[in-house]
Amino acid sequence: MNQLRKSLCSVLVFILCAIPFSSVLAQTTGTLHENPSVTALKNDEPTSKRINQLEEIAMYYYWHGGDVKKAEEEIFQGITLKGKYDVVENAFLQATLIDPHSLDLKFSLASTQIIQKKIPEALQTYKQILNLDPRNFEGNLLYGVYSKVNGDEKAYDASFSKLKNIDSKRANEYASKISKTEKILREKFNTEPPANLPSKDHAIVILGYALSEEGTMQPTLVERLKVGLAAAKKYPNSKIIVTGGVPKKGITEADAMSKWLVDNGIAKERIIMEKMSTDTVENGLFTTAILEKENIKDVTLVTSASHMRRALTVFEEASDFYDKMTGKKSKRNFTNIVYLDYPSLEEAHKVTKDELLVIYRDLIRTSGIWQYPGLQR
Repeated sequence: MNQLRKSLCSVLVFILCAIPFSSVLAQTTGTLHENPSVTALKNDEPTSKRINQLEEIAMYYYWHGGDVKKAEEEIFQGITLKGKYDVVENAFLQATLIDPHSLDLKFSLASTQIIQKKIPEALQTYKQILNLDPRNFEGNLLYGVYSKVNGDEKAYDASFSKLKNIDSKRANEYASKISKTEKILREKFNTEPPANLPSKDHAIVILGYALSEEGTMQPTLVERLKVGLAAAKKYPNSKIIVTGGVPKKGITEADAMSKWLVDNGIAKERIIMEKMSTDTVENGLFTTAILEKENIKDVTLVTSASHMRRALTVFEEASDFYDKMTGKKSKRNFTNIVYLDYPSLEEAHKVTKDELLVIYRDLIRTSGIWQYPGLQR
């Protein structure tokens, strides 16, 4: 009998070990990765469980989308939802009602409003944070920066005056970041490889673009690669870094980009793949780690014109952070070559309010302030 019990226990342990941990976790929390529970919250559950469920729903829709109609009918009755970010916003809004004391939930709500370009609503949410905690550094910073994007320079200046009283060193650091970004906004684009780029310690960094659901490259990414290929041929001693890690059918952007370059005559040994990043901020942070390892001093970024100012901002900030972390001055220099996705260069050089919003949002994210505290950079 004892031997039978031992055998049964061994079988049970084997079965449990064979089940992916994510599946066990999903079933115990009531949220499956493929189809998160969108049943109405129960008021007889603990506060933390209700908030956690709302956060899980918010993050699932942030990443994957989902059945908006079902969410509308079963969670947010009486509210018309237009898309996945409406679900995210209303999940955090409901969470802030459950715990109105939580500043993190309010920051998450404001971030979702920013994603949807609802600047006045986001500013109102940041104002609530500052009413509760007037000396909150990040609250004052975000209120000031997004006021600036919204054309309110007076509010921006007032916010930075407060920041200098709260933490003058950190305030000056952010003022410097914003000044550098304003310089990038005036950057002129190159549609051809620039002349006289260094032949040593130089890399061409080609930024990825989402693959189709079938794992194939979309036209935008192919055009970026054509620009990168021209630069690679002009500067044969330069390394090439392809960056992008969101897999489709098991293929990442970096995988597809590397294969295309090799098929078009580039030696595989020249190519370095960065296969973890999920967005521009991670492109910058993860590629900068490679630049450090390879001792790259000069970088030529390749992306679409509509994306270049944001990319330059992120890479400059990531490089500055690595300098601070390692205690050295790399004096890394960035140049650009764009795939011109505008009718003309003149049009490409105009900076819209929407572009300004995402540039400053990603600057702040790259600097270490998460858009969803504890959940998502």
